[in-house]
Amino acid sequence: MMIPADDPRRRRPVGIGSTHTGDHMSLPDASVNKNLEGRGVRASIQRFGGFLAGMIMPNIGAFIAWGLITAFFIPAGWFPNSELAKLGDPMLTYLLPLLIAYTGGTTVNGRRGGVIGAIAVMGVVVGADIPMLLGAMIMGPLAAWLLKQWDKLLEGHIKAGFEMLVDTFSIGILGMLLALLGHIGIGPIVSVLMGWLASGVAFLIRHSLLPLASIFVEPAKVLFLNNAINHGILTPLGIEQSKAAGKSILFMVESNPGPGFGLLLAYLVFGARKIKESVPGALIIHLFGGIHEIFFPYVLMKPKVILATIAGAMSGLLVATWTGAGLVAPPAPGSIIAWFAMCPRNGYVPMILDFLTATVVSFVIAALLIRPDRKKDEAADLGGVGTAAVPAGGAAPVASASGILDGSLITKVIVACDAGMGSSVMVASSMKKKLAPYGVEVGHTPVNDIPPDTTLVLTQDGLVDRVQKMVPNAQVVAFTNYMRDPAFDRVEEAVKAAHGDSAASAPAAAPTPAPAARKASFGGGVLTAEGIRLGLSAVDKEDTVRQSGQVLVDLGAATPEYIEGMLAREDQISTYMGEGVAIPHGVNEAREHIRRAALGFLQFPDGVDWDGNTCYVAIPIASTSDEHLEIMASLARVLADSTTAEQLRTATTPEQVLDLLAPEQD
Repeated sequence: MMIPADDPRRRRPVGIGSTHTGDHMSLPDASVNKNLEGRGVRASIQRFGGFLAGMIMPNIGAFIAWGLITAFFIPAGWFPNSELAKLGDPMLTYLLPLLIAYTGGTTVNGRRGGVIGAIAVMGVVVGADIPMLLGAMIMGPLAAWLLKQWDKLLEGHIKAGFEMLVDTFSIGILGMLLALLGHIGIGPIVSVLMGWLASGVAFLIRHSLLPLASIFVEPAKVLFLNNAINHGILTPLGIEQSKAAGKSILFMVESNPGPGFGLLLAYLVFGARKIKESVPGALIIHLFGGIHEIFFPYVLMKPKVILATIAGAMSGLLVATWTGAGLVAPPAPGSIIAWFAMCPRNGYVPMILDFLTATVVSFVIAALLIRPDRKKDEAADLGGVGTAAVPAGGAAPVASASGILDGSLITKVIVACDAGMGSSVMVASSMKKKLAPYGVEVGHTPVNDIPPDTTLVLTQDGLVDRVQKMVPNAQVVAFTNYMRDPAFDRVEEAVKAAHGDSAASAPAAAPTPAPAARKASFGGGVLTAEGIRLGLSAVDKEDTVRQSGQVLVDLGAATPEYIEGMLAREDQISTYMGEGVAIPHGVNEAREHIRRAALGFLQFPDGVDWDGNTCYVAIPIASTSDEHLEIMASLARVLADSTTAEQLRTATTPEQVLDLLAPEQD
C-alpha cells in the first residue's frame, strides 16, 4: 500500500543518493519518478492516481475501523455479535462514501467543495445495492468543480451584503440538483461499470488468472502509477467482495510485502558491498513499516530485477487463489503487521503462505539476476563513483565518453564545499601538490564564494547543482571520496597531458630535514591534549556527532546550539572523509555559536556506521577563520598514507595524536 506524498511517514530510503556519473552503483533517487510533470500519458496517469490516493488515504483510518468491526463481530469473526455487527453496513454504505466525497471536494474547492461533494454523493449512495466508493470518487470532485465554476460566474455580480446568502443558496440548490442527477443518472452508470469490473475480476479468480494482474501492478508500483489501479479499481471491488464474503483477495494484489522483501533479501546476500550496507534498514522499513517505496530504487538501478517482483507477486496470488486467502479491509500501510491485523480469523495460514511464497520466489529469481553482476558492480563502485565531469550551465559536455577533461582550459582549480571549514582544505592541500608544478593555481572556498575566474571546480556530488549556478562557465568535477577519489587523478592526468608531461621549472629542493625537525608546533591552541578523547564508543552517527560537539563545548569553543548545527550539516551532506575519518562541523548559520577556533579528536576503536562507511576517528571543527587549516592540511597528508592513517586510528596517547597531526615545516 502506497503512502501519500505528504504523509510524514514517507521518507527517503536508507543509503539512496543521486549521482552525476554513468552506470555505477550509487542508488538512484526514487523521487525522480514522483510528482511527474508534463502532458504525457504516464504523467497524466500518475497525477490521476495521486488524486485518487488523496481521497482514499486521508480516510484510511475509517476503512481500518470498519475492517476491524467486520473482522471482530460478523458471524465468522473473532467475537461474533449480531448487535455490534450492525455497525458495519451503515459505515460501508454511508460513512466511507461521504468521507471520500467530502475529501475529494475539499481538494478541488476547499470546505465549500467538500460540503457540496457530500450532498451530491448521497444521490448516488441512496438506493444503490453496492458500496458506492467509486461513485463518491466521481461525485465529490465533480460537484466541487461545478460549484467553483458557478462561483466564478457570479464573481463581481453580487451586491454587497448578499454574499453569504448567495453562497449558501448556491451550495443548497446546486447540491440538490447534483444529488438528483447522481441518483437518476450517474448512480446507475457506476453500478453497471462496477458490475462489469466485478464480473471481469470474478472471471480471473474463477480461472486462476488473477496472478496475471501482477504483470501490470508491479511495474506500476515502481513507477508510482499504481494508485489509479489500487484506489480506483481494486479497493472499491475489494470492499464489495468483503461485504458479501467477509474477505477479498483483491486487498492482497498490490499490498503484498513479499515481493519487495524477497528482492531486498537477495541484495543483502548477493549484492555489491556498497549496496548491501543500505539494505538492513530498508528491510525493516519495508516489512514492518509498510513503506514499499523503499525498495523501488533497488529496482530502478537494475531494472531487470522487476522480473523477480513480478514472479513473486504472481506466485503469491496463485497460492492465495488456491487456498482462498483474503483480507477483510485494505491494509494500510502494506506491512506484514497490517496484513495480520486485517486477516480473518480462519485466514492466517493462507495469508502466510501467500507472503512466504512471494518472498521465496522473488528472492530466488532476484538472486539469479543479481549474483552474476556482483563483481562488475563492485568494480564500478571502486572505480567510477563521482568521477564524471559535469557540463556546467547546460552547455555541451566537457568530457568525452572516456571521461578525459580538457586540461588546456584548467588554470585555476577551486575545491568547494558548503562551508569551507575542512573538507575542501584537505582536498586542496592534496591537489596543490599535484598541480603546482604545472602552474595551476589551487584554492578552496565555500560554494557561495567561488571566484568567477575559476576554470575547474572540484566539489562533492551533492553540491554540483549549486556550483553550476555560481560559475556556469567552469568545468565541474564531482567526487565522493575525499582522499583517493579517481576524479583527482583524472584532473591531474588532464593537466599533465595539456602540458606535455613537463612540469614547470622549480628551484632545487632544499635538503630534507629529519622528521622530528620538520614538525611545527600548533599555533593558538587549536588542537590540544584536552580536546583528544581516545577509546570511546557510540551507538550511531548522531551519537558520534553529539559527542564531538560536546568536546567543542567543553573546550569553550562553541555553545551547545552549535551541536544542532553540526547535525543539520549531516542532514545536508555527509562529513565523512574516507580512511575511517569524519570531520563533523556546523552549517554556515551555526557559525554565530562559535566562540573561538578549536578542533577535537575522538577515537572510536570499534567503529561507528556513518552513512554506510565505518568511522573510527571524528575530528570536530569550530572555526570562523583559517586557524585550523594547517592541521586539516596535515590530516590530508596523514590520510594519504594508509599506514599513518592506521596509526591515527590506533593511537593510545594524546601525544601520539598530536605528533601525527602536527603541521610539517616548509
